[in-house]
Amino acid sequence: MFLFEQRDSCVHTVGDSVSITCEFAELPHSLILDAGAETTLADEYLLTEAGTLKIRKIYDCSKPKPTVEVFVVAQHPTAKDVDSLLELKEKDPQKIVKELGLEVPLKGNPGMRKAIWNAELDLKLAETQIPITKLKGDSKCIWEQLESYLPLFALFQSDRRSQDSDGEVQNPMKAAVAAAIAEVKSEIEQIQLKIEEKAKTIAESTHEALKTIDSSLAKELKPQFTQPTPAKWVGLFSVNMTTDHGIPLNKRGSGIRRLVLVSFFKAEAERQLIATNRRNIIYAIEEPETAQHPNNQRVLIKAFKELTSEPGCQVLLTTHSPGFAAELPVDGIRFVTVHEGSPSIRAGVDVFGEIAATLGVVPDSRVKVLVCVEGPTDVAALKSLSHALHQQDPSIPNLSADSRVAFVVLGGSTLQHWVTQNYLRGLGRPEIHIYDSDVAKYGEFVAEVNSRTDGSWAVQTAKHEIESYLHSDAILDAFNLNIEVTDQPNEHGHATPKVFALAYSQVNGLDGVMGESKAKQKLADRAFPLMMADRLSERDPTGEVGDWFRRIAKML
Repeated sequence: MFLFEQRDSCVHTVGDSVSITCEFAELPHSLILDAGAETTLADEYLLTEAGTLKIRKIYDCSKPKPTVEVFVVAQHPTAKDVDSLLELKEKDPQKIVKELGLEVPLKGNPGMRKAIWNAELDLKLAETQIPITKLKGDSKCIWEQLESYLPLFALFQSDRRSQDSDGEVQNPMKAAVAAAIAEVKSEIEQIQLKIEEKAKTIAESTHEALKTIDSSLAKELKPQFTQPTPAKWVGLFSVNMTTDHGIPLNKRGSGIRRLVLVSFFKAEAERQLIATNRRNIIYAIEEPETAQHPNNQRVLIKAFKELTSEPGCQVLLTTHSPGFAAELPVDGIRFVTVHEGSPSIRAGVDVFGEIAATLGVVPDSRVKVLVCVEGPTDVAALKSLSHALHQQDPSIPNLSADSRVAFVVLGGSTLQHWVTQNYLRGLGRPEIHIYDSDVAKYGEFVAEVNSRTDGSWAVQTAKHEIESYLHSDAILDAFNLNIEVTDQPNEHGHATPKVFALAYSQVNGLDGVMGESKAKQKLADRAFPLMMADRLSERDPTGEVGDWFRRIAKML
């Protein structure tokens, strides 16, 4: 997720140089430079002909540690004497303004640059590569401001030994040590003064002893004391991690080490996000399923999905695992291939069959019933509610663990559901459609399904939507938020997800109000799993939900 909308990107390699170019729309309305001088990217001629922002980074990979230069590629003035105004310090445009006798209505360097450019009859605009990170004066603030809108990119590599000396472990620990040292700064200063006093005393006694041997050797002997910097104090400490029963992290299995390191990786990335005042972050993780038990893979997938529901957060994953890929949302899947040396990235339903064939994702012949719902949060809700009722009455199927039931998400799915939907329809499996009652048109679909003669059936919820069956205690336990859950929208027209979104946003100090789709996802992930049979009974005294599951049980 960008605050800019990314329009295009490309990568070029020439010798030891790698060039990455990205183009953005949805740009900041204005930039504030030194002394509060306001300007825009358009006024500074930093946009393309189409009005987009094109940023190019060129990496020099010939060095042990690659360096990078950043450029803005824009339609910029190339006319003599006005082609490099952004590179001038303040006194230089002042001199030009004075020589030309120009009036500057706007304050600061931006105003002077604009006046000079307006005075030029033909700016000879042409595509120019501007070294944005090498600009001087207030112009250097342009990149600092732009960079705060760009996402922080954090890469976790899979091909590693995964030890507790890895950067993902040591960086957060070093940050913790640095924070601790900052808190005891006064004590450290006292220690340094004490050491300095002792050193002076030793130097004086040494000088006295030297004079008794030969007074001409040194008339004075004074210690020049250099106090260590905070960085050097941090360098004195190395932190090793131990786990349960005192077992060192690097002695645990590779799967456990990777889970811990992914957690440290996330913590370090978030620390950098705060330290650099960025607004967005991209987590890039290579093959997270490596060395992981299938249960841990599911835990990781759930954690990554929760991350993507946070504002300004995006997760990029690579995988060759059919089981892992099958759980990912299809709208986020990209199929990467190489044809004649050139990479190709494709998405959409046209390639899902090819992805399934490449990874080996196949339909499950154990499926007896298809449950069709509107969205993935409905799947999570029905699984949690069926599990709660199954605990009380084993005759009710636990849809979270019953392989005879496959969910088909009609409004967006996962690869696994897509494969199931497309390959099992020909097997003549009966369908169950459960829709919210918030859309009147769904009634037509319900009637259509119920008119079939293959055992399929459909219902709309008696309450407004599936979240209306939540108990307020489940939300309280999950989020420490006490909100009222109503059967229908309240007097303000707000249903449960909206009421929750407003309360959550206020308590957590979010900019604006969380979207309802994210609110639904949070409720599905954390509140529905806390629904128990007695809580559902309070919210559903007529047993409507239980009746759905009993009908499914008869079909199985």
